[in-house]
Amino acid sequence: MASQYITVETEDGPMPTYESTPEGQSRGAVVVVQEAFGITSHIESITVRLADAGWRALAPALFHRQGSPVFGYDDFSAVGPVMGQLSAAGITADVHAALDFLAADGVAPGATGIVGFCMGGAVSFYAATLRPLGAAVTFYGGGLREGRFGLPSLIELAPSLQTPWLGLYGDQDKGIPAEDVEGLREAARTHRLRPRSCATPTPSTGSTAMTGRASTSRQQATGGAGPSLGSTPTSAPESRATLSAPSPDRLF
Repeated sequence: MASQYITVETEDGPMPTYESTPEGQSRGAVVVVQEAFGITSHIESITVRLADAGWRALAPALFHRQGSPVFGYDDFSAVGPVMGQLSAAGITADVHAALDFLAADGVAPGATGIVGFCMGGAVSFYAATLRPLGAAVTFYGGGLREGRFGLPSLIELAPSLQTPWLGLYGDQDKGIPAEDVEGLREAARTHRLRPRSCATPTPSTGSTAMTGRASTSRQQATGGAGPSLGSTPTSAPESRATLSAPSPDRLF
């Protein structure tokens, strides 16, 4: 397995992208969409874990127009102004650039997935409406009822899904009300892919953040267990998800 920064060309110039590649032939590729904090060590580690599982993984720096900054998880005052500069046009261009980069390298759309975290979770959902891919996964992406970055809300976008989609949300996440998740679940039922539902891997503890910074409260709630990107979600108390087939173990 090897990891490095590469450059993906976009309409607005070069986009630094963290890439991890498996040893030998890859099973396909996954685009990993960042949180609001940039390409952090956590996001880099997700690409490494995917590569270890046999997938080529790319994490494009969506803040490349702002110099590709990386912020600490407690540096909210600095994050806001940069995240506020994201636009629908820029996000669309960057998603297409990353997917086109993989396609030009011979990765078939059906062997390409996209997964996003928090801010990136909304982007991965949006990507699933742009073109058919193998699968798309949202980890607690916001903007369910009110769109962000100039994009429609996820509920408005749901009927346009072209890709099997899995959404992971926590019942106790105060930033994303459970009733909004239910609204998204119902909206997703209207698209042409037959939806199914399952539970998130672990109970929610006020946030579904899947980063090292959340590990303490998660372990206290689960007796030491935490979610693993690469495992199929199993039933757990006080958790929620929305799934459109196929099951995630087909991809991760």
